[in-house]
Amino acid sequence: MVRPLGSLVLVVGPSGVGKDTLIGGARQALDGDKRFVFVRRLVTRTSGAVGEEHDSVEPAVFAEMEAGGRFALTWDAHNLRYALPLSLDTDLALGKIVVANVSRHVVAEACAKYPACSVVQISAEISRRAERLVARGHESGDQITSRLARESAPVPAGVDPIMIDNSGSIAIGVTAFVMALRAIAAQE
Repeated sequence: MVRPLGSLVLVVGPSGVGKDTLIGGARQALDGDKRFVFVRRLVTRTSGAVGEEHDSVEPAVFAEMEAGGRFALTWDAHNLRYALPLSLDTDLALGKIVVANVSRHVVAEACAKYPACSVVQISAEISRRAERLVARGHESGDQITSRLARESAPVPAGVDPIMIDNSGSIAIGVTAFVMALRAIAAQE
């Protein structure tokens, strides 16, 4: 018997919209639901970054791992390297719904590689984004201003994302995100 392929859920949105907060809240809310897997990214940034669960990798080690085919997807953003682990492929083969925080710039590649792909696009008012970026403490004031001034990259043509406005409370945002994930699961 061939198991059905799972579904990849790409969570996208500009910095400060609360993607990691929503993913963390959904992970907690769906803890008993074995259909869902929440992937930890590998990032060439030191661990301990506020609000983001990731595994830190030195740039040289990252390059070795990438050359060795140890990643499912990689991308560059904000002077850092990012990757999703190869375990993502195993989870999809087992029929899981795999949730991953990615850059909008990797959506086309991800959807081409994984046809059972959904995109959830998170947005938030610019004032809320600014507050969140300051609270994270990753960047200087000038870097935050520059980040906020950049246009949001659109998702690729042909991709119809599920839209979530995360300008309100965490509870409202998490509830909307969990509802979106359950709707995706219901389509399986």
